[in-house]
Amino acid sequence: MSDSKKPQAMPTGPERELQIYAQGLAGGKPSVPVRLELLEQKAKEILAPRAYDYVAGGAGGEETMRANREAFYRWRIVPRMLREVAKRDLSVEVLGVPLPAPVLLGPIGVQEIIHADADVASARAAASLGLPFVLSTMSSRTMEEVAQSAAKVAASPRWFQLYWGKNPELTASMLQRAERAGYSALVVTLDTHSLGWRERDLQHGYLPFMLGQGLANYFSDPVFRGLLAQPPEQNRMAAIQLWGSLFSNPALTWKDIGFLREHTRVPILLKGIVHANDAARALDAGADAIIVSNHGGRQVDGGIGALEALPGVVREVNGRVPVLFDSGIRRGADVFKALALGARAVLLGRPYMWGLAVAGEEGVRDVLLNLVADLDLTLGLSGYTCCRELDASALCRSELA
Repeated sequence: MSDSKKPQAMPTGPERELQIYAQGLAGGKPSVPVRLELLEQKAKEILAPRAYDYVAGGAGGEETMRANREAFYRWRIVPRMLREVAKRDLSVEVLGVPLPAPVLLGPIGVQEIIHADADVASARAAASLGLPFVLSTMSSRTMEEVAQSAAKVAASPRWFQLYWGKNPELTASMLQRAERAGYSALVVTLDTHSLGWRERDLQHGYLPFMLGQGLANYFSDPVFRGLLAQPPEQNRMAAIQLWGSLFSNPALTWKDIGFLREHTRVPILLKGIVHANDAARALDAGADAIIVSNHGGRQVDGGIGALEALPGVVREVNGRVPVLFDSGIRRGADVFKALALGARAVLLGRPYMWGLAVAGEEGVRDVLLNLVADLDLTLGLSGYTCCRELDASALCRSELA
């Protein structure tokens, strides 16, 4: 990527505020509402109801989604005063790669139901800021197309997320394609060997994959195509049925992690860890990093809030590999709290989908700029100058009212 441009410099919190205020004085406004509740509402107004619910919804009665937010409410920031904070540095290092801020775009599939530019727009927005984009196996554009389009914007990390299905040859092919396309890490989602009971989607009778959406990486894969009597372009329904027969794989166990190591040279991150014992098993299996996550509450109803699980996993890992976090991140204070409890960086999910729905690539970029600006201000106003300074002493535990 020698011809790639450098990502744009990330504005500080005060700089971002001034940009927005100056825009307002000139009669303009940002591409997306700054207030997240208004952003989601605007996305809801734009999207088809089944598309909105597919992203917004969770498993069952959505108790785990509520638990994710309640977990953040239980931790309160304790600001410190008169500690020189004129210059702040949000940069972190993950897997040996420096990042301008501790934020990644988490893997979200079937983005075509949100915006026509789908994963390409999200990847380009992340690349423009030098933040990693994690591409879902269930992407709407092929991994090669997404990589090529993002690389034209700027040199920036890209990771590939794997839904690990039944066919080993297909899995190996996906891994090899991702590595050739320049994806520098593999994120293996452990908590979705089967889809959770998602009442909103069931009420709509809607699973986008059954319409062939989000299957670009399958339909373009030589192994997958070799299993078909006719290519997907000629018999789409047969290709969809083949995908349905291969996606779910509840037979996987820890001993199978070795298969992945045999077929890729990039670092392997295991996503979906919420129990300290599983963190220990992940280390034993050779994971290069762990992502504490409950899939944003989309898989197990009544589950533990992901932030509640973070301290125990961090203690178990004890610095041997990086611990990342997702599930429930909405604002800068959330990022601050996750970092203080031991996460190296966080993955953002639904908010950037709402930005994509409202304003495409620009909307995703503005959501990211706002989140990072909010984090910068939260850090400085709490008396800290860099992410590395944060630990649990920056917080206190508070029971819900």
